[in-house]
Amino acid sequence: MEPRLARFVPDPETRGLLLERIYQEARLAGLAPEIVLAVIQVESVFQKQAVSSAGAQGLMQIMPFWINELGRPADDLFDPLLNLRYGCTILAHYLAVERGDLTRALARYNGSRGETWYPERVMRAWKRHWWIQR
Repeated sequence: MEPRLARFVPDPETRGLLLERIYQEARLAGLAPEIVLAVIQVESVFQKQAVSSAGAQGLMQIMPFWINELGRPADDLFDPLLNLRYGCTILAHYLAVERGDLTRALARYNGSRGETWYPERVMRAWKRHWWIQR
């Protein structure tokens, strides 16, 4: 994945650390790392300081209210490694709620439950950039 990520994260050391942590957090949460990469691409284009118009922060665009649900008051959602932990945990939670239905879980993750535009964007990014034929 490193060559694919280079267009988004030019520094090799940062890229390697980020990939290691994406794989670690995805596996810990029971997610496919390639889907996590696609979510990050759609959410923030790998910009760790990204902030959405709704106030979501960091790589996986975590809403600050999640700190009260999952973390500690001092948690910094702009910390890419911590942001990955939150994002993977949240997505895994929604996947469990939706009984393994990734489309519905992705819609919940984005806050667009009942809509398909966001899951379609993630799936397009996955197929175009991150999909590995096994």
